[in-house]
Amino acid sequence: TMPKEPAVLRQNILDTTAAILACGIDPEKCFLFRQSLVPEHAELAWILGCLTNVPRLLRLPQWKMKRASQNSEGTVGLLTYPVLQAADILLYKSTHVPVGEDQVLHLELAQDIAQHFNKKYGEFFPVPKAILSEL
Repeated sequence: TMPKEPAVLRQNILDTTAAILACGIDPEKCFLFRQSLVPEHAELAWILGCLTNVPRLLRLPQWKMKRASQNSEGTVGLLTYPVLQAADILLYKSTHVPVGEDQVLHLELAQDIAQHFNKKYGEFFPVPKAILSEL
């Protein structure tokens, strides 16, 4: 949600890919792709954003904390980032999502958005469940 120099962003993408591969992820056994090259992420985020109310986003603790660190301003990108996360999850019809404690509320938002969408348009998205690690 913070602007980055294009060269730095490109290098970050390469570094992250290298780290994923170094962790043992085998691209022969899984899908490894650059999310920014899949326009459906942003398209679904727009649709879901039209179904999400602003007061709900304003109550998320991450918004409050990050906004405080940005001199009480905060950007639209920061506010709507949880909707993009929901789109990332729902686009692939994920049923279970590994999350840390700090992301449980964002997953709950994704669950609520899926339920709202399904109620309005018919059963389409599974309602994802959290997989919490004790680590």
